[in-house]
Amino acid sequence: MDKSIYIGMSGAKQNMMAQQAHANNLANVNTTGFKKDFAQARSMPVFGEHHPTRAYAMTERPGTDFSAGPLQQTGRNLDVAMDGEGWLAVQNNQGEEVFTRSGSLQVDVNGMIRLGSGEMVLGNGGPVALPPYEQLLIGADGTVSIQPVGGPPDQLVEIDRLKLVNPPSDALMKGEDGFIRRKPDQAIDGPEQPDANMRVASGFLESSNVNAVEEMIANLELSRQFEMQVKVMQTADENSEVTARLLQNL
Repeated sequence: MDKSIYIGMSGAKQNMMAQQAHANNLANVNTTGFKKDFAQARSMPVFGEHHPTRAYAMTERPGTDFSAGPLQQTGRNLDVAMDGEGWLAVQNNQGEEVFTRSGSLQVDVNGMIRLGSGEMVLGNGGPVALPPYEQLLIGADGTVSIQPVGGPPDQLVEIDRLKLVNPPSDALMKGEDGFIRRKPDQAIDGPEQPDANMRVASGFLESSNVNAVEEMIANLELSRQFEMQVKVMQTADENSEVTARLLQNL
């Protein structure tokens, strides 16, 4: 059998994986704070005896586009968006500190501030817990203040400050859960330190940074490339059948 069939197979596999990444981006075009993924592959020469023109397609470590998405005004006090660089620190269900740009916050029945998906939002002293209040305000520096129940409107009590961090972007990776965390080889001892220079915009949410048109075009291009790789496999199979018939007639 002509081993070029494996060359086409490796290329088709990478095209399928890239299509999955772009399809996931497209599915999250309206997801608050979503960061699109890149699909990367490179050519890898075949080891051993081979034709020098033949190379496998090999997956590269995938990357994520951490650029900011556009801000959408909501007017809701519990909606916050990062104003510039930085991340909002939250605690996932495994107790791990992770980062996000999705700032659609909720207050549960116990007064804990959580993401819409349930993760607890961290302050400088741990998860942010609120006493009963009449009104809640989040300042540009992430300060969480409330008007106590029965208190005058001009009486605001500072409760905590949202933990805003800004680790180097080249030290970050996106996990399968969609949250951002440090790469294993860039891990630090203890939790990430808050950055006092980070700012948030209250009453806004950051939209996804996915461009729907670009993702659709990329998927069309990958579909055509997949068809070409399948054609290579079919040609290799046909050549193998012709060779077998020729050998039978000798």
